[in-house]
Amino acid sequence: MKIVIEFYRIREADDAHAVVGRETAETADLEDAIRLARQLSRTLDMPQRPDVMSITDREGHRLYSGAFDAANNTG
Repeated sequence: MKIVIEFYRIREADDAHAVVGRETAETADLEDAIRLARQLSRTLDMPQRPDVMSITDREGHRLYSGAFDAANNTG
């Protein structure tokens, strides 16, 4: 399935979200997409480390969203 993974930073003062990374990929299923997103959160060159991620399908329907552990950046 074709997916879009977006990585965000969140400003605690007003809950503002800023996209710091976006990748499009082809994965077998949602588990594979989540695994890929976690890997990319550690390896993708982004201006800042993301706080949260979301995975959408090609129509823009949200399939998954989750926060990363601040200590080791794993979702």
